[in-house]
Amino acid sequence: MTLRFPLGSLVLAASLALPAAALAQATDTPAAATTAAQATAPTEAPPPRLSDTAAKVYGLARDRLVQVRTLLKGQSSQNSVGSGFLVSRDGLLITNYHVVSGAALQPSRFELIYTTLDGEEGALELLGFDVIHDLALLRVVGEGLRGVEPLALRSPDQPLQRGERIFSLGNPLDVGFAVMEGNYNGLVERAFYPNIFFGGSLSGGMSGGPTLDEQGRVIGVNVAARRDGEQISFLVPAEYARQLQQSHAGSPPLHGDIHPEITRQLLAHQQHMTDRFLALPWQPFQSAGYQVPVPQEAFMRCWGRSSPEESKGLRQRSTQCSMDTQIFISNRLYIQGIELSHRWMDGSHLGPWRFASRYSDRFGGQIHGAKTADPHSTPAQCHERFVTNGDLPMRAVLCMDAYKKLPGLYDMRLMLASVDQADQGVQSTFSAYGVSFANAMRLSEYFLAGFARQP
Repeated sequence: MTLRFPLGSLVLAASLALPAAALAQATDTPAAATTAAQATAPTEAPPPRLSDTAAKVYGLARDRLVQVRTLLKGQSSQNSVGSGFLVSRDGLLITNYHVVSGAALQPSRFELIYTTLDGEEGALELLGFDVIHDLALLRVVGEGLRGVEPLALRSPDQPLQRGERIFSLGNPLDVGFAVMEGNYNGLVERAFYPNIFFGGSLSGGMSGGPTLDEQGRVIGVNVAARRDGEQISFLVPAEYARQLQQSHAGSPPLHGDIHPEITRQLLAHQQHMTDRFLALPWQPFQSAGYQVPVPQEAFMRCWGRSSPEESKGLRQRSTQCSMDTQIFISNRLYIQGIELSHRWMDGSHLGPWRFASRYSDRFGGQIHGAKTADPHSTPAQCHERFVTNGDLPMRAVLCMDAYKKLPGLYDMRLMLASVDQADQGVQSTFSAYGVSFANAMRLSEYFLAGFARQP
């Protein structure tokens, strides 16, 4: 998928099973306590009835919905569960890539199974995937679901109006198929790729399920939800599912290593990302005698903070900007986009010696963090030198590491510290994830050229 938010706040509406202990805690109530609660609780109004439209939509879609499960081969235990839906009469299904990634990456260990609402089961095979938009195209093995009328995809020529009712379907937390009613709220603002903002609830296990309009047409595919907000969920626009189906409907099943195809897709993505980023001029931004590069917020978000004015120690102000991009590769590997930060440090209350110590320690910590080992990448290689941009001398450290299974892709981190004043300065970092070596150089040069000393 292609959204990035603070780590831990965004969850894929994926394969989360409810632990037995948690289920017991949620349902088991001692009889005496239950009786007492019933005796003292005020009379409550009955729960709201599911809207007639939601019931109609669910009735239309129920035979086209499936649960998609990843099982360990030779065992009945499941590794993950999600949802999916029929898009053709010959057994083609759409789901999320992250739902089937275990089987896609380790086909010798896992197999894919579907289950319908009526309990019909069968095997699935993977025909193609779109890792950038977190989609996968599956086909039913054998004659199961053949001839069943598929769900229709709403045409992009018929845009929804903000506030229209839409209906998300899937199997939340592996407890049964359900419909969740909500609102269409347009596309997510400042996202690099289009994603639909769904004002409704998505739970684990609903990933890959469809979200429908009032006529029962697919407008998006369930993909993720925010944990730090209420009813803030996200859908992949149906048009990307249409494109995947058109490009892979006749493809043979994938049984081998999919890393070359993942690499191909990521190389195209990083070229598009780099070109778009470099096409946007820096915003003019000056502070504390420095001009620093701050990006346009076309597909990035920037946040700032500062020390209290009355602070008597080291005074600091910072700005952080990042893209809303986080591409799922596996449960342990996400590839982000571009992010940068600036931190102004004023040590006029400390004196030059204490400031120099604090200033140097923080920069050293940044370098150490860039060298942190990652099992998916080679050890970072760092190079340091002093550079001068105009009349601004800076200490520069460039670190890069390569992805072990994604040849030609690197993570790059450029760290800069001004060294022109004894008791103040600015430290900056620029990170680009999953880019080619050539684009890493283009981006680092572009960032460095954005600095200048102001009188």
